[in-house]
Amino acid sequence: MTTTVSLPDVSVPKRRKRRSKAPYWLVAPSILILVVGTGYPTVWQLVTSFKEFGLRQQFGQPAAFVGIDNYVSLLTDRAFWGVIGRSLAFCGAAATITLLIGLGLAVLMQQISTFARLTLQISLLLAWAMPVVAAMTVWTWLFDRRRGAINYLLDKIPGVDMYRFDWLASPWTFFVVALVIVVWMSVPFVAFSIYAGLSQVSEEVMEASSLDGASGIKRLRLVVLPIIRPVIAIVALLQVIWDLRVFTQITMLQDAGASGTSYDLLGTYIFKIGTGAQDFGSASAASVLVLLLTVGISWWYVRRLLKEDES
Repeated sequence: MTTTVSLPDVSVPKRRKRRSKAPYWLVAPSILILVVGTGYPTVWQLVTSFKEFGLRQQFGQPAAFVGIDNYVSLLTDRAFWGVIGRSLAFCGAAATITLLIGLGLAVLMQQISTFARLTLQISLLLAWAMPVVAAMTVWTWLFDRRRGAINYLLDKIPGVDMYRFDWLASPWTFFVVALVIVVWMSVPFVAFSIYAGLSQVSEEVMEASSLDGASGIKRLRLVVLPIIRPVIAIVALLQVIWDLRVFTQITMLQDAGASGTSYDLLGTYIFKIGTGAQDFGSASAASVLVLLLTVGISWWYVRRLLKEDES
């Protein structure tokens, strides 16, 4: 008869991995600065958007609580919806053109010689590092109706009459000029970001696609772009946010000779309501609506990226 003896379990218990708290301590100062720097203005705008805050309130008179009246007056104003439509159209056009040109320049930098690449990179850096006010001064002179270089060069083309053409007189030509300037200032960042992503593509992958018979365009569309898609997605999201709240370029172009609501985007529209009309309650309400619009676009875009990563 065989007796079975059970031995006690002497296996070594697994030690729980202790997560280091160092990353949290390193991120904490940045979060604190972000909360202090943007938290108070955001809360102040949110509270002010429910009040009547005008010129009298700046001199000490209490601000009366008006509820959602500021939001109702904005959402029932056709001019406000027109500004939103122009801002979204301008943002979409600027972001799309910037991404296409930046992608083209990034691919070009990868194909040209070292000297030509350095020359192009230095030129992009100079354009990117130029202060906005200095750049706008140059662009305003280029499109000047009396002595601008753009009109002079276009007027030299046979059959084209651009003598003393005022680019800022019509909203269409005004936003064409603004689009050119905004794209010119944004392309360097996009080009450098995508070029950094292209430099991380493995040479083995490129050689394998070449051996499989993929041409340059097919290789870019089917191999390279899917690899650097996360970089393009982040750059596109940042570009949409920046182009949606463009302000300085539009303001300085308006100062050069254009005025009226039809020349406004969201940034200049809110500025005129608050500073020009001294209606800070409505300006705060408009700012909150723009914040919600930006968060909505960003949230939809980020959720889409996360779903694509999971799939």
